[in-house]
Amino acid sequence: MPAVAETPTLRALLARDDLRLVLADAEHLPPGTLDRAVRWVHSSDLVDPTPFLSEGLVLLTTGTQFQDSADDAASWREYVHRLAARGAVGLGFGTEVVRAGIPPALAEACRDERMPLFEVPYRTPFIAVARANAEAIAAQAYARRSWALAAQRAIALAALRPDGLGATVAELARQLDTWVGMYDAAGELVREHPADGLDPATAADLRREVTGVLNRGARAGSSLRIGGTPASLQTLGRGGHLRGVIAIAAGDLDQEGRGVVTAVIAMAGLALEQQQSLSRARGALRAGLVQTLLADDPGLARRIARELGGPLPSAPIEVAVTDAAASRIDAIAELLELRVDENRGSLFFGRGDDGLVLVVPAGRHEAVEEVAERFGVRVGLSDPAGYDEFAAAAAQARAARDRGGAGVTRFAEVARAGVLSALSDEARSLARAELAPLRDHDAAEGTRLVETLRAWLDNDCSHEASARALGVHRHTVRTRLALIERVLGKELSSFAVRAELWAALRALDS
Repeated sequence: MPAVAETPTLRALLARDDLRLVLADAEHLPPGTLDRAVRWVHSSDLVDPTPFLSEGLVLLTTGTQFQDSADDAASWREYVHRLAARGAVGLGFGTEVVRAGIPPALAEACRDERMPLFEVPYRTPFIAVARANAEAIAAQAYARRSWALAAQRAIALAALRPDGLGATVAELARQLDTWVGMYDAAGELVREHPADGLDPATAADLRREVTGVLNRGARAGSSLRIGGTPASLQTLGRGGHLRGVIAIAAGDLDQEGRGVVTAVIAMAGLALEQQQSLSRARGALRAGLVQTLLADDPGLARRIARELGGPLPSAPIEVAVTDAAASRIDAIAELLELRVDENRGSLFFGRGDDGLVLVVPAGRHEAVEEVAERFGVRVGLSDPAGYDEFAAAAAQARAARDRGGAGVTRFAEVARAGVLSALSDEARSLARAELAPLRDHDAAEGTRLVETLRAWLDNDCSHEASARALGVHRHTVRTRLALIERVLGKELSSFAVRAELWAALRALDS
């Protein structure tokens, strides 16, 4: 968070020329001692004022309480020890009131306790020191309030930009001078500023914490520490219907900082709720455009897409289809909306009958690969095509998705395996039924009809070649083929019958 006013410290008090304060024996003080915040300045001549003091206070005294034991080192030592234990950040001694100069025993006790000790000259009233610190506190509070108002104004203006949520997150990060990220309802980081502002290990740990918060489903704010990084999490949306989480790489914020964050949470939550209805409408429209494209008539889709978010990608295009479950599609769509805004004319997407459909220019797979990697879904990618071949390209993408593994699978990769590699379990069941009469005859009569049929088909229906492969006479092959025709009730002279039996044999082999 940027410093907007000088923090009230003992160093700042000592630097005031009008107070004429003099620090005694600064050499014994650890680094940073004079830079601790001074919450108040109080005066007391009680032997033990600690019951009435608070932490972070500077105490002023004239030493009247030790007038009869001014040189008693034990009394001063116990006095300073009590102050240090109570959290006092400094001790001022008013000279020329009870005695001239600072008592040596007091100076020694302060050295032992590493307590800052300074002289308040006779001409400087204690009330002047207290007032100077109070003015510094008031100035800091005013500056912080002014900063908070300016920050909220800047954030409100950012919310009016095209990507209001992204601009709001970026502005909050700039105002707090730290990393800020927004996670969606699925726990995916969808916006952050600055980009890649967290190391991978911290980012992974933070995502796990965010997922835990979302799984609990209750509105909450929490502070935590991940490794050496402090962080705070604030949920977005209503309890039971959380829309996401804003994470801030900062520890406890002051009242003004919390007020700015609260304003962002309120605006972001409202924006997300309002966007939900709009997103549903846009999603329905995009789904309709996908159906129009599947009819291989892109004219209407081109006109509407231009109004919706930019022109369709120029042909040749590649079509991608995901296997994302309905619960993940909304999160993916939210990310793709951002990518559409960033790359107008280079991406189109919408819901299809069995997944999310993406359209990209041929060779431009960045958005497709990002979806597969970020959401862990399977994606099939078609060969390049024109819009008049959109339906065929979408079918290619579905085939690649269904036959591929994790990540992006291109149709060209699965096409090399051939048509029969796509046979399903249902096809194998039909193949077993087709060949069952031959198998049963072989089992009952000890014949070799299945083996003979396989050899005959593999040898281009040549009796001679089949006989050599089987190690029998060619007349034996003819006899067995005649028996196969009787058992199956089919004529092997038909090409269609041969093709069907060959496919059945291959299905059982796959």
